[in-house]
Amino acid sequence: MRVILYTGKGGVGKTSVAAATACRIAEEGKTVLIASTDQAHSLGDSFDMKLAAEPVHVAERLYAMEIDAVEENEKAWGNLRDYLKRLLTAKSEDGLEAEELLVFPGFEELFSLLKIKEIYEENRYDVLIVDCAPTGETMSLLKFPEMLGWWMEHLFGIKRAAVKVAGPLVEKTTGIPMPGEETFNEVENLYGRLGELRRLLCRKEEVSVRIVTTPERIVVKEAKRNFSYLHLYDYNVDAVIVNKIYPQASLDGYFNRWMECQRESLKDIHGSFGEIPVFHLEYMKSELRTLNKLKDAAKQLYANTDPSAILFQDTVFALRREEDRYCLYVTLPFASRQEFELEQRGDELHISVKNQHRNLMLPKKLQNREIESAKYEEGCLKILFSEMAPD
Repeated sequence: MRVILYTGKGGVGKTSVAAATACRIAEEGKTVLIASTDQAHSLGDSFDMKLAAEPVHVAERLYAMEIDAVEENEKAWGNLRDYLKRLLTAKSEDGLEAEELLVFPGFEELFSLLKIKEIYEENRYDVLIVDCAPTGETMSLLKFPEMLGWWMEHLFGIKRAAVKVAGPLVEKTTGIPMPGEETFNEVENLYGRLGELRRLLCRKEEVSVRIVTTPERIVVKEAKRNFSYLHLYDYNVDAVIVNKIYPQASLDGYFNRWMECQRESLKDIHGSFGEIPVFHLEYMKSELRTLNKLKDAAKQLYANTDPSAILFQDTVFALRREEDRYCLYVTLPFASRQEFELEQRGDELHISVKNQHRNLMLPKKLQNREIESAKYEEGCLKILFSEMAPD
């Protein structure tokens, strides 16, 4: 199944663009499901119809759904629910509902992504389009499986052993219930599912992310940061969509200065994203909703391009041998030297770009070697490792 995720700053029109894309692909003969993980659901408004937590038939070969975060939350916790309810109400005299306790901030969207994995495994559609939450929330979700993986690998075994030994005494002394073996098994199960989700999202032959922006400087800057962060986590961005472009005919007189600003922003976008395809969508004459208007938008947006195809694929991490040393190249455009932090921790490499962090396990060829130097030039971080040991 082909999977395409649309993301962007709030208000750029990513839901409309995603819906228009779904209409175009369905018209071309493929069976499409478009699903919204944004908790402020507006996908149904785009189609001018009521959607549900299960796929609803919209048109020939086109289905849509708005994922219910609470329902997916309950499913994801599994048998952990009983323990978490006991834990969170252990010292409370108030009758709190488990549903209220178990909807932790950020987890709703995360478990919505697990629904994407479930849909993928069912394989009932040719193409799955995901209307994601705004940029910041989406980045938090995409990096969470890897962050949880680090915690599980480094701390989970220690915590499990400690609870097994000291848990009964702590529970008796404090009155706080300790997790049993079945609870740890459930945590491992959830971790396994999140790991599978991460591996799915990194399949560049099947899954890609498309960034939706508008031709305004502040929005373009966020799109660039988003692009850089997606590269840091090795997700494939295969297109940039520029929405809400003013038609030339509408900008005479008073609005002429707006056209100049948009020209500057469009020039910046085309010059910045290199070989990645950039698509344009002008303001329509009326509100972008209902099937016919979405289809019209898709024709303008994609012309003769097949939007279900992988439109671009890039290599983010590359290991090269240069004489007697190895160099690790990391493609991270739109960053600056001042935003980087680089630290080697044993066989792990910790890379930070502003407020985004990633821990990478070094390939075997680099393990037990120290970083000798690092420099950032033309959108690429070049990390040189120490000299190879003689044969």
